[in-house]
Amino acid sequence: MSDVEQVEIEEVVAQQPVDNFEEALKVVLRNALIHDGLSRGLKESVKTLAKNEAELVILVESVTEDSIKNLIKGLAKGGEEPIPIVYVSDAKQLGEWAGLSKVDREGNARKVVGASVVVIKNFGVDTPSVDVVLSKAA
Repeated sequence: MSDVEQVEIEEVVAQQPVDNFEEALKVVLRNALIHDGLSRGLKESVKTLAKNEAELVILVESVTEDSIKNLIKGLAKGGEEPIPIVYVSDAKQLGEWAGLSKVDREGNARKVVGASVVVIKNFGVDTPSVDVVLSKAA
């Protein structure tokens, strides 16, 4: 028995509404990362899509392999309910937003790893940023 009482605190990154798509996507990805709702990379994303657990797919436009694009699009659209897809331009930026980087003492991202696809399984907290991102989804 412990004399210290543990209280769970739910973290929310940003509550104010965000109109900019990139800022909204950063908030959504950060909330999903906090609540363990992200699948990062091709292998994890394909597993999540195959299990039909995905809520949103974020795909990089500059993927050179057409087979990767076709696989992700096919799995997203081929289920019982189509999963929305959002496109971003830079893989390194997506990797940084998805937490695939080291953070130094000043809070700057170092050693950023690019991600070609990220799948959100759980948004975590329903913020206005989720609506902004879903309105841009194809």
